[in-house]
Amino acid sequence: MATLSYLALGDSYTIGEAVEANESFPYQLVELLKAKQFDFAAPKIIAKTGWTTDELRHAIQQEQLADNFDLVTLLIGVNNQYRGYSQDTYRKEFAELLEMAIGFAGGNRANVYVVSIPDWGVTEFAKQSGRDLKSISNEIDAFNEINRQETEAKQVTYVDITPGSRQALKKQTLIASDGLHPSGKMYAEWAKQIAEKLLEKI
Repeated sequence: MATLSYLALGDSYTIGEAVEANESFPYQLVELLKAKQFDFAAPKIIAKTGWTTDELRHAIQQEQLADNFDLVTLLIGVNNQYRGYSQDTYRKEFAELLEMAIGFAGGNRANVYVVSIPDWGVTEFAKQSGRDLKSISNEIDAFNEINRQETEAKQVTYVDITPGSRQALKKQTLIASDGLHPSGKMYAEWAKQIAEKLLEKI
């Protein structure tokens, strides 16, 4: 049986900024699936801290990927929100990225998983940013409503990790040492949610 392949597309939340690579959600997801007898190779990750939808799209084009993947995840949008970018532009660019993700899955929508944007408004970084915390949360909800609508329209699985990310308001162990990004513990929760959705289909 051939080794399975996994492509993870995103930003700092995909590479696991501020934690070790093996604590990022793509690596933890692979480990969970291996424990269920799925022989996955290490994930191929196209992600960088600070990337917006247009920057991710450009990077994907630069990679010139020729392969099809057995699993593809997409998590993008927090930097669009952080920079105050247009929600209409986000919708258009997110939809394009989702089409690309489906293409990388060989057109098999069942193998694509969109992960919602976590709420950084609950972090220490947000508190010290001088920005209105309620506004951050409301904007994250608005961006997530867009990516949810586009995901459901394409009949792709949506994994809503945002409510769980808000637990960090009371559980400091869910945030990494930089006071902004998730800890390995929070990423473990995301990996678990994705794995559960995947295993439900089998």
